[in-house]
Amino acid sequence: MSRRYGRLTEPLVRKDGELRPASWGEALDAAAAGFDRHRGDAFGMFSCSKASNEVNFLAQKFARSVMGSNNIDSCNRT
Repeated sequence: MSRRYGRLTEPLVRKDGELRPASWGEALDAAAAGFDRHRGDAFGMFSCSKASNEVNFLAQKFARSVMGSNNIDSCNRT
């Protein structure tokens, strides 16, 4: 695992319980597969109250339309 100043310098994927270096394409494919496995109620999203209304709207639209989840919340309740 390459590290410089304590930071990761290459993507890692978990295989058989162990992290190993991977290409960016392989890492993005692994992330996409994880999103596919965790659609619906397994997915949740938290949106920021300091973001614009448009950004918060897009966040809830993504969670509901793309991920199929109504689990979206934000910290803007007062």
